[in-house]
Amino acid sequence: MDLLKDKTILITGATRGIGLGVLELFVQNKAKNVLFTHITSEENAKIIEEKYSNEITLVKGYKSDASDFDATRQVVKDIMAQFDSLDVLVNNAGITKDNLILRMTDDDYKKVMKVNMNSVFNFTKNVVPIMLKQKFGSIINMSSVVGVKGNAGQANYSASKAAVIGFTKSIALEVGSRNIRCNAVAPGFIETEMTASLDEKTVKEWRSSIPLRRGGVPSDVASTCLFLASDMSSYVTGQVINVCGGMLT
Repeated sequence: MDLLKDKTILITGATRGIGLGVLELFVQNKAKNVLFTHITSEENAKIIEEKYSNEITLVKGYKSDASDFDATRQVVKDIMAQFDSLDVLVNNAGITKDNLILRMTDDDYKKVMKVNMNSVFNFTKNVVPIMLKQKFGSIINMSSVVGVKGNAGQANYSASKAAVIGFTKSIALEVGSRNIRCNAVAPGFIETEMTASLDEKTVKEWRSSIPLRRGGVPSDVASTCLFLASDMSSYVTGQVINVCGGMLT
């Protein structure tokens, strides 16, 4: 398929899990350039570049802390020095530091908010002027079902993902008249490296609470991102799409 033909796309935090799944599907759909940020080793980023780049798509990584505004501004500047446009931004970078509120530290709360919310602001702030000049673009922000309904032991994560939803709806209202769309994706229980540390009892409880009776996989979320990145969603903005197997039904 070539749903992303000629598009240049930037994905934050795309070296594993959902972010890597999005990168892989975007390459399969023949995007022109799939760029990604990471805070892992340069060696790991190089492996991803070499694995996914082909004669149609260039895959290129940039080492940058998405929660640092100055670093974000610099990486966007570096990208625009090499590429003519930036058509799609996927704000995917995120972390968890789960605990009950009685045990959650001030530092754990602040770190999660800084990475999960500030990164979305930082990249959107620096990319919107480019899209305004182009008069087109799609911004996809990764939220979570816990940002919609909350979850015990995840007050910090839930708060950060709820903030992403409010931010998304506001940006959609601000830039829609310039043909720029902004939507959020809210994954449910997606089985990735981040959830691999959970004990089997917890995983079984999660699965039994899901109408489809299974956890999601990164490609489930990536397919929704593909829809929002492509012209198939040209009349969709300001929305939150739950990818949760029916958890919020």
